[in-house]
Order: sequence, then C-alpha cells, then structure tokens
Amino acid sequence: GMIQTGQLGDVMKESIHAAMTVVRSRAESLGIAPDFYQKQEAHIHVPEGATPKDGPSAGIGMCTALVSALTGIPVKADVAMTGEITLRGEVLPIGGLKEKLLAAHRGGIKMVVIPEENEKDLVEIPKNVKEGLDIRPVKWIDEVFDLALTRRPEPAEVVAAQPAKSRTTKKRSARKGSVTKH
Repeated sequence: GMIQTGQLGDVMKESIHAAMTVVRSRAESLGIAPDFYQKQEAHIHVPEGATPKDGPSAGIGMCTALVSALTGIPVKADVAMTGEITLRGEVLPIGGLKEKLLAAHRGGIKMVVIPEENEKDLVEIPKNVKEGLDIRPVKWIDEVFDLALTRRPEPAEVVAAQPAKSRTTKKRSARKGSVTKH
C-alpha cells in the first residue's frame, strides 16, 4: 500500500502513482523484490503540510526517492531534479524552469536534472546561474538514477548468481584438467 500526505493535489497524487508503477516495472533490474508493494508500505509526505501542492514536476523526484528508499542507496545531497514521469519512465517537460533553477542556485545545489525537452528554455536562464549549476538534460528515468543516486542499483539475480557461476566454472576446469592428466 501507499500513504500520501502533505495536502497533495490530484495531479501530484497521480505522479506518485506513476512513479510507483515505474519502480514496479523496473523492480528486478533495480534489485528490488518484484512484490515489494504487497509486503511494504510506502508513506510519501511532502513537507509543509499546511501548504497545498500540485503539478507533475516532482514525478522524477518521487520515483528516485522510492528507488532510494527501497534499495537503501542514498540520493546525492547536492542534486535537484524536476520532470514529469510517464508510466514507461520517460521524462516529460515541465513549466517554471527558470524559477526552479534560480531556487536551486540560491540553495547551493550543484547539479540539476531537467527534462531533455526543457533544454530549449535554458536561453532564459541568467549566465551566472547556468555557470554555477551542472544542468543535466535527460529523456529516461534510468538516466536520473545514474546521475542522482550515490551508486547504481544492481539486479538481485546477478549479484546472487555470479559467485555460484564462477565456482562451478572453476570446478569444471579442475575436473577437465585432472581428467587429461590421468
């Protein structure tokens, strides 16, 4: 299940549901149990509970936060992001890029992940702000994970299977070697 608090509008609630769908569809590749949503409850709270919030711009942030919480991989503290997310994990353009980048710059953020389709809006951004920020345009949520998380999530099977495979290979090699010697 999922609990959402913080006076969220319908569009923001839909963004959270879309983010959850994206995480569910990528669970295996992220090393998250495929049935996590049946066994764990997520509580998403957007602070300043008295202030109403809405819009799709936090979609990639919600998705990244969910992946971080479920994998235990922290999000880099100096990264901000904005972008709507589709059910397939595509990052869609947002409004108000100038205000968001100015706020990130003021807040001491070093990197801002933005939708690729908003790259054209960078002409409106003051030069000192652009020079002070590492602005990274992206098309897919997987790019966001690569940029924002402190390390890349690894598929659960690969981590579990690799040691077993290498042991088996070594045993086979040893047997083959001993057979030829006799």
